[in-house]
Amino acid sequence: MATFWDGPLPPPQARTMDELRGVLADPGCTDHPSSLYLMYRSCARSDSDRAWLLRHDLRFDITVIPSAVLCGEYVKTKGHYHPVAPGGAEYPELYEVLSGTAFFLLQRRDCSDVVAVPAREDDVVFIPPGYGHVTINPGTETLVLANIVSTRFESDYAPYERHRGAVYYCMEDGWVANPAYETVPPLRCLHRPPALPPGLCGDDGIYGLLGSCDALRPLNDPSGGVDPFPVI
Repeated sequence: MATFWDGPLPPPQARTMDELRGVLADPGCTDHPSSLYLMYRSCARSDSDRAWLLRHDLRFDITVIPSAVLCGEYVKTKGHYHPVAPGGAEYPELYEVLSGTAFFLLQRRDCSDVVAVPAREDDVVFIPPGYGHVTINPGTETLVLANIVSTRFESDYAPYERHRGAVYYCMEDGWVANPAYETVPPLRCLHRPPALPPGLCGDDGIYGLLGSCDALRPLNDPSGGVDPFPVI
């Protein structure tokens, strides 16, 4: 961890195969490690940074996803949606790839739009209001992610659990539609992450945004609205 994170780390939470089995293309898969990825919640390099995050209802996390193929499907996170904030829009989230490569698979609740966003080291990806998301490691190296998110809500995993995952599975031989969905729109595959909303970039990655109330305010108050993902 020291090569990309120079602060202390809390004890990790492990996401196990049994926890992910219900959202896999092959829920009966037995070709897997017991622990698929690790989540380090509420990280900070200093006590003052931690206090600032707490005062502003924000959390900085690191997730480590080793490379793995689960019966033909690339390893992924479980997938979740965010609830609606008081202003009427769903809470967004901000990610940065610290190491490795990723696909961020995003979908609206009504499945009217499904977008695959590729990202590599140093790329920053904004998850806009209204999109659930799954993160996939399609590479041969460990994927390490950082994220900043509001602490004013709890993630909603239930829609992904009910449908056995996202609208599409990322398999070794390509994207495959999930038959549990009645509506399966065409998958929009972007060539690179979309441009970030104004202010959401720092000299030290997303961690460099700590201390900037204006830049990170949309994470707690997305009422200003965010354009949907463009076709790039």
